[in-house]
Amino acid sequence: MKQSVAILGATGSIGQSTLKILKQHADDYQVYAVTGQHRIAELVDICLQYQPKLVGIPSDQLTQFQKIAFDKKLQPLPKLVFDEDGLVEIASSPEVNIVMAAIVGAAGLLPTLSAVKTGKRVLLANKEALVMSGDLMLSEAKKSGAFLLPVDSEHNAIFQCLPEQYFDHRQADKQPQLGVSQILLTASGGPFLHFDQAQLENVTPAQACKHPNWSMGQKISVDSATLMNKGLELIEACHLFSISEHFVTVVIHPQSIIHSMVQYIDGSTLAQMGNPDMCTPIAHALAWPKRISTSVQALNLFDVQKLDFYPPDHQKFPALNLAREAMRVGGTAPTILNAANEVAVQAFLEGRIQFTQITNLVAEMLNQVSAQAANNIESILQVDHQVRERSMQWVAQYGVPL
Repeated sequence: MKQSVAILGATGSIGQSTLKILKQHADDYQVYAVTGQHRIAELVDICLQYQPKLVGIPSDQLTQFQKIAFDKKLQPLPKLVFDEDGLVEIASSPEVNIVMAAIVGAAGLLPTLSAVKTGKRVLLANKEALVMSGDLMLSEAKKSGAFLLPVDSEHNAIFQCLPEQYFDHRQADKQPQLGVSQILLTASGGPFLHFDQAQLENVTPAQACKHPNWSMGQKISVDSATLMNKGLELIEACHLFSISEHFVTVVIHPQSIIHSMVQYIDGSTLAQMGNPDMCTPIAHALAWPKRISTSVQALNLFDVQKLDFYPPDHQKFPALNLAREAMRVGGTAPTILNAANEVAVQAFLEGRIQFTQITNLVAEMLNQVSAQAANNIESILQVDHQVRERSMQWVAQYGVPL
């Protein structure tokens, strides 16, 4: 029997890679629902090819969708649902078995949580959802029987290197289990790995969005350039693998061949390696515990020849320390970090602040806003809203007016 898949964020790079794999394995999976934000023509093309039953769009894109669908002769028309309520409807639909959560940023929180509450297999590509509400998300997964499988290449690599029974032995004290001593979280270092401080202050959005190894959206590319992406991944790893932040070490590895590693108390270090292509972790999470084929070429070690590793420069890239501190404080501190970063990245992309001001803004919000318990979604969203408002005020005061 075919598994029904909903792709939240179908027009993004993760969504496109997911569709590619589903097409290769059409006998086993069907696309039941897709969502998109502004790339409506691409979304209509997806509908033409995969014939989903449900499509989620912003309500202000309805006329555009209808026009393009008419022009491209999309028949039959899928059922349309709108805005955040539509995303939640798709994520919690009883017809859906698997949800690819690939909406970037806080916008993916509620639909991802809805998928978890209804016991789906959730392929987690939206790291911000777990950063904002990790404890709540995992608590709901335990209640519903949902299974969270990481799609980020680093977390998927860690998942593959851990003992099979690891998740049955996670402890509340956040200590590594079953002989694990620490996690080594690899980072490419982004496009500015060898820039000095003066060069960083003059970085442009175009430069920041040009990642040396991966094809990603603008927001994730900027996060990779500041290393905030790795900070968010550190928080995500702590939640996913029930481990304290001091057991997670970030390692700069420019080639992006080793996707992450797990060290054991006997001196062993297990690594997951592969060419930098998101189809590999997506396919792994989609079919786990089975393996399915992809179009990704197997790694040729004779072509690689060498692998480099460096410690991160915390002075040039303070985002990692900010994320560690937020994880140590706990509660809504990671929510504060994430909200401030999202506003800062958007302001940078709009040319309103400098590249180096991104982490300045985040640090200021972590100082200004007191963290509280993150016991329910309402308190998390309230803090998120408060921090966004304060962050926009900061940009207005210290940035360049539009």
